[in-house]
Amino acid sequence: MVAAKDTKDAERASCAVETTIQAIGGRWKVLILRELFQGTKRFGQLHRALRGVTQKMLTQQLREMEADGLIKRKVYPEVPPKVEYSLTPLGESLKPILDAMHEWGKNFLAMKRD
Repeated sequence: MVAAKDTKDAERASCAVETTIQAIGGRWKVLILRELFQGTKRFGQLHRALRGVTQKMLTQQLREMEADGLIKRKVYPEVPPKVEYSLTPLGESLKPILDAMHEWGKNFLAMKRD
């Protein structure tokens, strides 16, 4: 069953680009992806790498990305709890897109300086 929020989001998304932006938009999601492109990370590693993000915001962004199928969360039955985050194949499929955005951004900045 599709949740009402999901239905409204789908109705509002008028194009595929908008859907992509909804999935990776915001300040932190692209930065989380950048870290996870390097490999599996624990929560503390992500928190330290993303200077300025609060634990609450990082948790929220990770939950959204997990719900969207971009990342997977693995909990180990240990004390203290050990939780690792990694990319799903769907999350990995964003790498060439973000690489292209990186190149575009470099070119844009170079053009602005000229």
